[in-house]
Amino acid sequence: MSRLWNVAVAGATGAVGNQMIRCLEERDFPVKNIKFLASARSVGKTLPFKGTPIAVEELKEDSFKDMEIALFSAGASTSLKFAPQAAKAGCVVIDNSSAFRMEPDIPLVVPECNAHRVISGPGIIANPNCSTIQMVVALKPIHEKVRIRRIIVSTYQAVSGTGQKAVVELRNQITDLLAGKEPEIKVYPYQIAYNCLPHIDVFLENDYTKEEMKMVNETRKILEDDSIRISATTVRVPVFYSHSEAVYIETDKKITPQEVKDLLRSAAGVVVLDDVANKVYPLALTAEGKDEVFVGRIREDISHEKGIAMWVVSDNIRKGAATNAVQIAEIWAQRAGR
Repeated sequence: MSRLWNVAVAGATGAVGNQMIRCLEERDFPVKNIKFLASARSVGKTLPFKGTPIAVEELKEDSFKDMEIALFSAGASTSLKFAPQAAKAGCVVIDNSSAFRMEPDIPLVVPECNAHRVISGPGIIANPNCSTIQMVVALKPIHEKVRIRRIIVSTYQAVSGTGQKAVVELRNQITDLLAGKEPEIKVYPYQIAYNCLPHIDVFLENDYTKEEMKMVNETRKILEDDSIRISATTVRVPVFYSHSEAVYIETDKKITPQEVKDLLRSAAGVVVLDDVANKVYPLALTAEGKDEVFVGRIREDISHEKGIAMWVVSDNIRKGAATNAVQIAEIWAQRAGR
């Protein structure tokens, strides 16, 4: 019988926190006791776990006593305050925020890519950005085979990446516009319904956004290759769930589209949907509610002899956040329970 673990979910009432809870259930994670933590305003609520209502407790510095695994989905400022406290209490912290991702001594983990970076005891493990996760899952097998020298990526990111308030705003704007009303704009600087916004997170001094630079820096860290040249353009689109990405790579050695398809068909966590003659390729709706990374439109770049283009889609709340975190916890528990 496998060992059971005491698990805390910080930010349990949010979209990602809720999905973390569902992933723990779906994947039958070996839970002994579970604790749901959130801000003071959520105290009194209950959330179900395996059919049992669990009361939400206020997240405090002493919340992690007797806990062993802490899944964080509460934002960077909250993680900076409480994650070190959880680690000090003896937890392994798997943090979904941006707080620790680029810290040199903190692993940034996508299990299909660098599971060897999962620590074996208490401490902090960072969960990457959603758009980075799906891209590196698709690119890691190619990088291992022929070394990727350059990546150009354009993303088409769902509003759920901003949180539940953005999902509600998109739904309300669509309803208002169809009724001939002026839509209310609160979450984004412009209307998102029937629109595309080439602006995710704040703009930096180099005129790239913080989201774009996350993809650059996190990809290099996960693939353990700072020499890869990367340029990203991230765009928010009026889709509720699942991020889509147009990814272009240049490789050190030539690889054919068929070789890429064969590699990815045998890669963990990847589903190849590529039959353009029959209009088979991944859609945002294809990935919604699923944990895999879907890849299609794999083709040779006509402007570069060592270039490959592809289309990559994944559910940003699941594999892009909650599922990846629970997968890390599974690896940690397997190693720690030996």
